[in-house]
Amino acid sequence: MSLSYAECSARARLAHVLDPGSFHEWLPPAERLTSPHLAQLGVPSSFDDGVAIGRARLAGRTVFAAAQEGAFMGGGVGEVHGAKLVGLLRRALRDRPAAVLMLAESGGVRLHEANAGLIAVSEVMRSVLDVRAAGIPVIVLIGGANGCFGGMGIVARCADHIVMSDIGRLAMSGPEVIEASHGVEEFDSRDRALVWRTTGGKHRWLTGDCDVLVEDDVQAFRDAAIAGLGSARPVTLDGLENEHALLRARLQELPAEDPDRDDAMEMWRRLGVPDAARVPDMDVAALRALRPAHGGEAK
Repeated sequence: MSLSYAECSARARLAHVLDPGSFHEWLPPAERLTSPHLAQLGVPSSFDDGVAIGRARLAGRTVFAAAQEGAFMGGGVGEVHGAKLVGLLRRALRDRPAAVLMLAESGGVRLHEANAGLIAVSEVMRSVLDVRAAGIPVIVLIGGANGCFGGMGIVARCADHIVMSDIGRLAMSGPEVIEASHGVEEFDSRDRALVWRTTGGKHRWLTGDCDVLVEDDVQAFRDAAIAGLGSARPVTLDGLENEHALLRARLQELPAEDPDRDDAMEMWRRLGVPDAARVPDMDVAALRALRPAHGGEAK
């Protein structure tokens, strides 16, 4: 019987994705490490500041893992939250696990902590790249109800591998943020079909922004994470230049701006999807069977 990844809490995801009973949490709930900024503002805090970190085993191999709790402030990153992620990554440089898993679910930086949260995210980005440069793969799993937006969206794209479910979302700015900044004419955040066509897992896989597309099932995420072990993409000048060239090629494939045309579906057609209008209704297996020339690599 399958278990929905999206409906699990952060700790439930860790329990099911990692080897049973192997997760050893650092700075556990008993430590009561909470955000000082939220307390000063009179905002309720969480015993773990919305993220669990620790050491575990995956298919018998030692890994480090972090899971953001979307139920607390949408998984928003604050100073303590970010510091825990940075500490995990820096310890990975010392102990050299087989991989670092980041079970991301975040709307971005907490507005309550503003600059402190922004600085924290920038430190997480630097630490992710340091870990990659050391040859340790960083694998990001995205399938929570809050998606992966803002600073954490950038962090995810800094990683070696991204695994998404078809209901996961990944972007820099969230739909509500775009609508608030540029108006509903630019992006209607209430149009759920539009939101998933432009930020959802299927779209990200088809455009090559995520490496593996899976169903909303914890076992599927576990299998994809195991497949990512030992497949680091070290950060080198040549590697970065190749990634930049691929990005430029993708941007050139984007359709010209036309308010009367559905840009997402037009993009899918250009990527080789024969019947783009069917994509929203396809299950993951059917979509992956298409294997468009420029899409993500199915594994």
